[in-house]
Amino acid sequence: MDSNPISPKKDFIEPKIDRIIKRDGKIVAFNKTKITDAIYKAAIEVGGTDRQMAEKLSNKVSAIINTLYLKGSIPAVEEIQDIVEKVLVEEGHYKTAKAFILYRAEHARLRQKKDSQIIVEDNIPYKILWRVYTWNVDHSCHTIENLGKHIKNRTFEKLVKASEKVYHDEVNKVSERILKARNKIKLVIVAGPSSSGKTTTTMKIGERLKDKGISFVLLNVDNYFKNLEEHPMDEYGDYDYETPHALDLPLINEHLDRLVNGKAIDMPVYDFKTGKRKKETKRFKLKSGQVLLIDSLHGLYPDMTSSLPHDAKFKFYIESLCQIKDSVGEFVRWADLRMLRRMVRDSWYRAYNPKRTVGHWHYVRRSEKKNIVPFINKVDYIFNGALAYELPVYKKHLFKYFPSIIKEYKDDPKKLDAYIRAKRVFDLLKSTPELNDDSCIPENSLVREFIGGSIYKY
Repeated sequence: MDSNPISPKKDFIEPKIDRIIKRDGKIVAFNKTKITDAIYKAAIEVGGTDRQMAEKLSNKVSAIINTLYLKGSIPAVEEIQDIVEKVLVEEGHYKTAKAFILYRAEHARLRQKKDSQIIVEDNIPYKILWRVYTWNVDHSCHTIENLGKHIKNRTFEKLVKASEKVYHDEVNKVSERILKARNKIKLVIVAGPSSSGKTTTTMKIGERLKDKGISFVLLNVDNYFKNLEEHPMDEYGDYDYETPHALDLPLINEHLDRLVNGKAIDMPVYDFKTGKRKKETKRFKLKSGQVLLIDSLHGLYPDMTSSLPHDAKFKFYIESLCQIKDSVGEFVRWADLRMLRRMVRDSWYRAYNPKRTVGHWHYVRRSEKKNIVPFINKVDYIFNGALAYELPVYKKHLFKYFPSIIKEYKDDPKKLDAYIRAKRVFDLLKSTPELNDDSCIPENSLVREFIGGSIYKY
């Protein structure tokens, strides 16, 4: 924070208000922690590192709120932010105040830009999201509360079956699209952000193609990761698996070109536990009439498949379009659902502590926005990889880890993003019912890719 001292009470000050009005008119719960986080984030922008100071300033904001509003009042979010600016300036934190003001202005600009478009988050067309949300409403699973009712009323297994059916119907639709263009397509690209369900969906598409007489070869691009010591590393010493440049792009293109021209390749085999390629390789080639299928976080990245002509590729994008509202009426963030998936999977398959997954997630989102989202409008098909019943499943596996994760990251300014995300997801899971028995989830379910027990080998 700025160096000027302040003298508010150190004790926690409970605001009289418990709700606020958002800019879209929605009334949501008031959360004092968000004020602290906003002040702290602004302070970090100008070199501050003192979270306790942010909490003291937040208490000062609460004290002013209590003098301005009667108990039960519902102020607008802009009014609260005005008070934050006032406190920062009056207490001498001018640099932090400037950073906070610039933050508000930038978000206002982004909202204005978003309101002028017909698309929503991450370039997904609104009509696709509306279709998903309508299905959830029709099946009474559009809120966390309703998921709890399914568990209580013993209708959860019925919801699982319905969710699995709509997912597998979508797999069939994609497969039919590919079959219609079977004479031209040499490569099918299943792309999407981390833990969106690319791998399982890729395998299922392959099954459908095989059922229709189309032979298919899977090229696992994860095997083309460079050895760990060659990966980009940040100032914290973390390796970045999420950038496309962690992959050997020239070798991928060389192998794609060879395969579609009937030549054999020696595909590398990557060991995630050692962070290196194994000595042995896997040799294979495409036969006449076969289709090459790959799934990759960066499948839409142009340099990934630049060696092949456009009409020889079918681009298929998958995202976990979770259209479920939490306990305060906000839609669950897609990236938060995917992080929960990855936390479980990483602990099962890659021996990662869940805390490490949360701390690493800033790489995931940064890379998605840079290397995936800009190319979504070039795809041939957008697929929903979320299943409506998932959240109660992950609570069983992960809820116990979040208190220690939050404690670990709370006072580390370099991990503010991880702290805010962990706190948000912890609050989500607190209101989420827990599914103790997951035996109702089929062995061929996409969810099994993350919790284990799948018929597929990953």
